[in-house]
Amino acid sequence: LENTGIEIDENSVFDIQIKRLHEYKRQQLNALYIIYKYLEIKDGKKPERPITFIFGAKAAPAYYFAKKVIKLINSVADVVNNDPDTNAYLKVVFIENYGVTIAEKIMPAADVSEQISTAGKEASGTGNMKFMMNGAVTVGTLDGANVEIAERVGDDNVIIFGLKDNEINELRWNGQYNAWDYYNNDPRIKNVVDSLVDGTFHASREEFRMIFDELMNRNDEYFLFADFEAYLKAQAKVDELYRDRAKWSKMCLVNIAQSGYFSSDRTIEEYVKDIWKLDRVKR
Repeated sequence: LENTGIEIDENSVFDIQIKRLHEYKRQQLNALYIIYKYLEIKDGKKPERPITFIFGAKAAPAYYFAKKVIKLINSVADVVNNDPDTNAYLKVVFIENYGVTIAEKIMPAADVSEQISTAGKEASGTGNMKFMMNGAVTVGTLDGANVEIAERVGDDNVIIFGLKDNEINELRWNGQYNAWDYYNNDPRIKNVVDSLVDGTFHASREEFRMIFDELMNRNDEYFLFADFEAYLKAQAKVDELYRDRAKWSKMCLVNIAQSGYFSSDRTIEEYVKDIWKLDRVKR
């Protein structure tokens, strides 16, 4: 409230995505989901528990598309947060000047850690480990360090969704992926995408035309539509699990307990043995 002027419900689910802004990290998928929830609430389907979506990100100076995504998130926030039909159930916050100091406050507050990159694109990532260490439950694709997190905590304590990297590669190279098919066959996708250019979130219908074109006319390079249905189901699973406070608390504790695997001591020791072979050097 002090920095953004946005008052949030401290008892709401804190769903957080803080990381560098890049298309492959798919902040735009998160934004499309928020739009979906907004339209759903406007139609009268209210969530059982309020949700607060928190973003923190910076974009490279010349990365114009990423800046458009930031603009979209803030524009969606302006509409959602000020609509009396929705703001009791949904809030969106984009934190300015995201950095380590802010992360130290935001990560311990997280209920849900958004790690939703296009499978096969994330080299590793450490933010998901920090969220895990603070008891957040990961919602993510099977990508980067999510793979190791899932191995450590087990399927019951992480929410993995979406296509795997080999499936993404097959779609990418077989030439059969068509964004317009998803748009024309799934009214949910159509409604969300249309809202980018129909004046719902900005007076100028051209403000987010670039994002619309990237999805529709450049064939959704990062496969948001391919994972959209699975992402909705993952979020529905969050809602279901969060209702069982004992179950959710156990998931948090398992994540905290298993996070020790990602310590720098273990990592460096493995590098010494497996990469640098220094354990073979005679002293």
